[in-house]
Amino acid sequence: MKKLTVIIAGFFLSLTTFSQSVKVSGSVNDPNENKPVKNAVIALLTPKDSFLYKFTRSDAAGRFTLTHVKPGKYILMTTHPYFADLLDNIEINNDEQLAQLNLISKSKLLQEVIIKSGSGFRIKGDTTVYTADSFKVSANANVGELLKKLPGIQVDKDGKITAMGETVQKVLVDGEEFFGDDPGMAVKNLRADAVKEVQVFDKKSDQAEFTGIDDGKTQKTINLKLKENAKHGYFGKADVTGGTQQNKENRYNENLLFSSFRGKRKLSAFLLSGNTGQDGLSWQDEQKYGGGDDNISMNLDDDGNVNFQWTGNTNDDEPYVDPQNGFMTNVNAGMQYSNKWNDKYNFNLSPKYNSQQYTNRKQTFTETQVGDSVLDQNSTEVDNVNRHNFKIRGILDMKLDSMNSLKITVNTNFYHTESGSMLNSISTGNNGTIKNTSSRDLSTSNDKNAISGNILFRHKFHKSRRTLTFTGNWDVLNNKGTNFLKSFNQAYLDGAPSGSQDVDQMKDYNTSATNLTGKIVYTEPLAKEYSLELAYQLSYNYGTNDQLTYSYTPFSNKYDVLVDSLSNQFKQNIVQNIPSARINFANKKVKLNIGSGFGFTNFDLQDLTFNKDYTRDYVNFYPSANFTYTYKPNHGIRVNYTGNTTQPTINQLQPLRNNNDYFNQYIGNPDLKPSFTNSFNVSHNSYNFLKDIWMYQSFNIRLTSNSITNNRIINVHSGKTVTQPINTNGSLSLNFYGGFGVKIKKIDTRINFNPNISYNKYADIINSVKSFSKTVSPGVSVWISKSKEKKYDFSVSDQFNYNANTTSQNNTKIHYNSNTVYLNATVYYKKVWALLSDLQIFSRQKTSQFDKNLNSNQWGARLQRTFKDNEFTAYISVHDILNDNIGVSRGFYSNTYTQVTNDRLKRYFMIGFEWDFKNKTAKTK
Repeated sequence: MKKLTVIIAGFFLSLTTFSQSVKVSGSVNDPNENKPVKNAVIALLTPKDSFLYKFTRSDAAGRFTLTHVKPGKYILMTTHPYFADLLDNIEINNDEQLAQLNLISKSKLLQEVIIKSGSGFRIKGDTTVYTADSFKVSANANVGELLKKLPGIQVDKDGKITAMGETVQKVLVDGEEFFGDDPGMAVKNLRADAVKEVQVFDKKSDQAEFTGIDDGKTQKTINLKLKENAKHGYFGKADVTGGTQQNKENRYNENLLFSSFRGKRKLSAFLLSGNTGQDGLSWQDEQKYGGGDDNISMNLDDDGNVNFQWTGNTNDDEPYVDPQNGFMTNVNAGMQYSNKWNDKYNFNLSPKYNSQQYTNRKQTFTETQVGDSVLDQNSTEVDNVNRHNFKIRGILDMKLDSMNSLKITVNTNFYHTESGSMLNSISTGNNGTIKNTSSRDLSTSNDKNAISGNILFRHKFHKSRRTLTFTGNWDVLNNKGTNFLKSFNQAYLDGAPSGSQDVDQMKDYNTSATNLTGKIVYTEPLAKEYSLELAYQLSYNYGTNDQLTYSYTPFSNKYDVLVDSLSNQFKQNIVQNIPSARINFANKKVKLNIGSGFGFTNFDLQDLTFNKDYTRDYVNFYPSANFTYTYKPNHGIRVNYTGNTTQPTINQLQPLRNNNDYFNQYIGNPDLKPSFTNSFNVSHNSYNFLKDIWMYQSFNIRLTSNSITNNRIINVHSGKTVTQPINTNGSLSLNFYGGFGVKIKKIDTRINFNPNISYNKYADIINSVKSFSKTVSPGVSVWISKSKEKKYDFSVSDQFNYNANTTSQNNTKIHYNSNTVYLNATVYYKKVWALLSDLQIFSRQKTSQFDKNLNSNQWGARLQRTFKDNEFTAYISVHDILNDNIGVSRGFYSNTYTQVTNDRLKRYFMIGFEWDFKNKTAKTK
């Protein structure tokens, strides 16, 4: 009976146990490849002793089922030889359908490894992420000071940022533009202690980000991710300084910066004013909104830097203001507003205002070689400029639904300029015989407005990588002004006066240009790694350029006699149709984009003054190829080729003579053809984070056919030159730039080494003979830095360049070397005192034209003390202690050597007070 009772009880107990068992099912996926994981082991472990309770494997579809599972708490472990283990605590009560289990591949995990050991940064895919608080900076430091501390990033004396050997072109704040597209604004105006992370990556084009098809177009970008507490408060800085300069007006600077962040709403403003040359405008702004850039040539100065030279005069004669030279009083103000609503609408607005009062006195020596003859010109020019500029940049990005988005970008710029220039010059020949003299007084009043914009509509189809994009661009320029020219020009023959001209003229000019472009792009996936891009672009360019020149009549006391030879009305219509096709290949390591477009161009030029039409058609070729090979994270090779057609500008086409400089006149050429440039680039970039070593090499070739250069008729007897643009062949440019950087950990010192060499060959026509000029410029720079927290920061660099210039005119070789040493040091004392000093030592070798070297030493220093937890800072500073600041530059263009000496701001003393403020919610916890 007992045995029967035990058997019956065991039977019912087993039924009860079976009835209480449940089923657990789910699936295993690889999110990186977006595909199921086969043969993964899914196991349940008991939490008390990690004892294996049950396990199974995933099938070909990644699915799995665990049956007869007793309800309770378990550790769920998922493993696979090629993936990192996944563990999670679960509680099972009933039949359970688990959420998808995503495994990270071990190769992907290595790319996202977090390097701890106090380094403060990690690599996440293609992005390098720095934790800001891991790098100590001085109290109230801005982002620029923080960037200088980060491995692989350098910030030079001019604020140029280099990351992993490449120039940083964009700085974003929480993924958005900050004060437009000027990288320096965020770096200068944001506090370092408001930043949580600094992210460095290669930003793809809008088109590539949308389609997922890499077009090879990237920009090295830094994104500043703010701390949460910094997004809910305000902070800013007020810095006021004043001082004296011997026998000059008093010096001052006033800087006010304010930022208020509330969640996704960001509001910032700044006001900068002073008379020490700090205008706050970037070089890009000067190029966009400064003088006309229609007739620019490029040459190297004695520091190996690229200079742009205006070889012809545009009708507006807008002066270029260089803050490095001369004396300037300026007011620069702006604000930035951005906000997001419902993660669908993103708005960004950035208005800016700038006012400049500028004066400069410069002395120019120019030597022109024409066959066996040499023409030397010495001139002195005094410039005065008063300019007011207002511009607005706005962006509206709308996510219409899950498949469609619309982005609108608008840029507007308005400015008014009043300028005056007084010039005196004398030209001599080989033996010092005088050729001509000239004195000129030129005054200009100019109003210019430029409006540009972009509309980008993007549509995604349900099939991955199938997209449709429409882009519309517009650029509208209107430029109107009047200038008054008074000059007296004396020519000589064999040293004796042979004729003179007295000019008193008024010129009214009105220029307008409208460029409209529409482009539609369709992408279609052909296979997993292949895709096709088809595009069609239509562009229309319409422009007018009218100038009427009048001579002064003493009898009427008016400018009322039209000068026909200096007056012209010109119109251009250019229509382009460009169909194109590209094939794209992309996988984890290799990206290839190759294709071409054909441009069918119709030129319709009308000389309304002389009733002449110039009509012609061109077929232009636009090939391109981009290849990127990333053989491991932060190590890659890029190969790029582009073929680009450049259309002549309306100022180069219009047959209008410019006589502002009587002995150097310019006239357009309506017979110009478009030029075609082949550009080839190979670059290699690598960065080893564990060893903190980076290397960068870049090699570029540019070969131009039908290059738009100049035909110059130079009269060696009178020294007069008439320049007209013309198409030539034979222009070539080669350059190599390398970089190597390493941190020597034993002595905690960083060292950068940068070799470079360039070769430029320029072809033009001089007195009906084709002429070639060549420039070879090798150089090398070394940079060393060392710092110790709360003790000192120190850096020193040395940049050496050699320049060799030759011209086929007489095979004369002009060669010289230059060397620049920069020293910068900061010493901290008792946490509240700091002494800052910088020294720049310039040395320029003499040439055959000058019998002595050009040397200068610029030394500045600042002593400061902080108060009240670094909220307030008082300081005294000295600029150019040795009173040795000189502005000298050299350039070689075609058969002409030029040396320019500018006035510069010399020694002055300043006393200043700075207040760094922030509310409690913005303080670092």
